Amino acid sequence: MSFFIPSAVAQQAAPAPQGNPMITLLMFAGLFAFMWFFIIRPQRKRQKEHQELVGALKKGDEVVMTSGMLGRVDKVDDDYIVLEVADNMSLKFQKVAVHAILPKGTIKKI
Repeated sequence: MSFFIPSAVAQQAAPAPQGNPMITLLMFAGLFAFMWFFIIRPQRKRQKEHQELVGALKKGDEVVMTSGMLGRVDKVDDDYIVLEVADNMSLKFQKVAVHAILPKGTIKKI
């Protein structure tokens, strides 16, 4: 068995073939473009729409929260809103927890 070892040690691995660096650069650019158009750009658009929605809140708006709770806006502060969720029951929430503004009269229909 020892006579096979010197021949195995004597063999050297073939050098790896060198690829075109331009192809690698184009692949990275394509990956970045894919991520931009299908992940980053739509997420920024949703964030902007949500910021506009939260910024447009005013007293009397009927909203649904991310938790699913419905209520009528009673008071609007810088970062918080007070919702009237039942007669003589108001709860305070962060503005960012607002999921959507409902059409007027939605809560009475439910």
